[in-house]
Amino acid sequence: MSLNEHTAQNAAIDWLHDLGYSHITGNELERDLKKVVLETEFKTFLKTTYPDVPETARNEAYAQFTQHEGMEVAYRNQDFHRKLTQGIDIAWKDAQGNEKAKHLYPIDYVNPEKNSFIVSDEVKIIGKNSRRTDLLIFINGLPLIVFEFKNPFDSTVGVENAHTQLHNYVLDIPQLFDYNAICVASDGLEALHGMYSSALEWFAPWKSLEGDDTEQKAELQLETLLHGLFPKKTLLDYLQHFIFHEDHNGKIIKKGAKYHQYWGISRAVESSLENIKPLGDGRLGVIWHTQGSGKSISMAILTGILRQRPELKNPTIVIQVDRSDLDQQLYENFVLAKDLVGDVQHAESTDDLRRLLSSDGGGVIFTTIEKFRLKDLEHGKEVQHPILSERFNLIVMADEAHRTQYGFESGGFAQNIRRALPNASFIGFTGTPVDGKDADTEQVFGPTIHTYDIKQAVEDGATVPIYYEPKMVPLNIKAKYTQELEEVEEQAEDTTVGVWAAVEDAAGAEDRVKTVANDILTHFTARTATLDGKAMVVCMSRRNCVKMYDALTALEDCPEIAVIMTSNLGKDPVSWNPHMRTKDAMEAVKSRFKNPEDPLKMVIVRDMWLTGFDAPCAHTMYVDKIMKGHNLMQAIARVNRVF
Repeated sequence: MSLNEHTAQNAAIDWLHDLGYSHITGNELERDLKKVVLETEFKTFLKTTYPDVPETARNEAYAQFTQHEGMEVAYRNQDFHRKLTQGIDIAWKDAQGNEKAKHLYPIDYVNPEKNSFIVSDEVKIIGKNSRRTDLLIFINGLPLIVFEFKNPFDSTVGVENAHTQLHNYVLDIPQLFDYNAICVASDGLEALHGMYSSALEWFAPWKSLEGDDTEQKAELQLETLLHGLFPKKTLLDYLQHFIFHEDHNGKIIKKGAKYHQYWGISRAVESSLENIKPLGDGRLGVIWHTQGSGKSISMAILTGILRQRPELKNPTIVIQVDRSDLDQQLYENFVLAKDLVGDVQHAESTDDLRRLLSSDGGGVIFTTIEKFRLKDLEHGKEVQHPILSERFNLIVMADEAHRTQYGFESGGFAQNIRRALPNASFIGFTGTPVDGKDADTEQVFGPTIHTYDIKQAVEDGATVPIYYEPKMVPLNIKAKYTQELEEVEEQAEDTTVGVWAAVEDAAGAEDRVKTVANDILTHFTARTATLDGKAMVVCMSRRNCVKMYDALTALEDCPEIAVIMTSNLGKDPVSWNPHMRTKDAMEAVKSRFKNPEDPLKMVIVRDMWLTGFDAPCAHTMYVDKIMKGHNLMQAIARVNRVF
């Protein structure tokens, strides 16, 4: 190791020492070099924390915490993480033969100071190959955090080399990564944290000490990371609640929150405990985290934390969205995060929703807002929504929390929710700004409690920058409409009068569609010659989507394209039949478009897939439709994902 690497490493040790960590050099640790747990340290913690548990039972607990199920590191790491965060049950018989049982945790999360925090440098571990880690942090003897440093003054190595070295450690000393919670890769300037299995683009800086400030200077990244994430209370909170594993058909993906998610969720927890009814007015606040910055993960982590809070007494969390395709995507994300949120139920109908909400148990319920509709009865319609639950520990979490989806008029969905759940509390998540026109959003949900905007997300590399290239293909439209164009809002497809219909008609003129199609294919061919990826084309109506498809597919060298739209078998022209799909067929097309290797390169949409749809390989959007405000911001965020 060079002197400069040593300088960064020593600085890290000094900062951790300031935070109350003990420093012990690697060769002074009392341990077997093939094993990574400090046995004496961990057994001392168990004895001190659980003095009423007999030694034989504590030894059994030690064995459970240090033996993990699974043939591969990914499974063993998941198994250990569950035990680390959720604890284990131990049973024994007392002297009189009575059955006794206790739930044991390997860390005292409630009292941070009752745990031992050791930072150790140059720790030798013998595995498939012998390796020395730059820094290891042991909590109660468990090796949970590993640091790898590179020399900041050597231009030939950097943080990517530190990251590569960590990946080699996983192969050489896998026993360390059965326990690993966080990895840090640093060249003394940049300092990135991430999961041991993640590619470098998923490693991120920690840029805030307390959630409001952001530190942009690269040379302060290591200091900000250590003082922001590594105070004992913050670190234990992060370990317990902000790391989880997803099982993608047998492939385990481990994820950890970024700094904006940690601080946003922490604020939301604080606000929830202060403002939940009957303590407060039930308005828990709004979190504005820009599209593509992990909003669904934030919602899942917050749900998991709220469900575990003892003062909420097993709450029910209702996740409410305004469209069924968003509902399905968010639901699938929650199912993947079941280690955090537990079992998730999905309301398939209005009757199903009413049944789920009428039960006393806690849990997570997914629904679209329209399922809070008034039902048709034998002798007419319901006059008002029935009360389903008067419980106070009921929290409604709204995705894309803007007044547009609410409607407080008589019989509006928002009014129905409040009648159905009179003592519920509400929190809103949005990926687009809460602007002046949205003042009612704050009336409904309370003030914005945390913000992470597009500019910050791009600076952090959480999303990629979006570049706009104007290309005008004129509309042949009557002069009387031109002044009204500025004011036109998107309207329902069955609108046949007024400006929208006139613009849609002009946009779909045959010659114009041919010109636009030719421009799109020319641009896309040039773009994908240097940057492989996929594209979305947005048109004003389903009719125009079909016209665009016909024009594009008539061109030479056109790649495979699909039209993504709703259909009505009874009303739509027979010529649209090739674009009509069942739910399963639509899911199959979605999977193909998300797969960068699949030859389906382009989709044409009207409004489906413009919100809540993630395909990181989509890098270009062609917009041939009047769009503004939230609709526009949500749409363009389809192409801002890191790929």
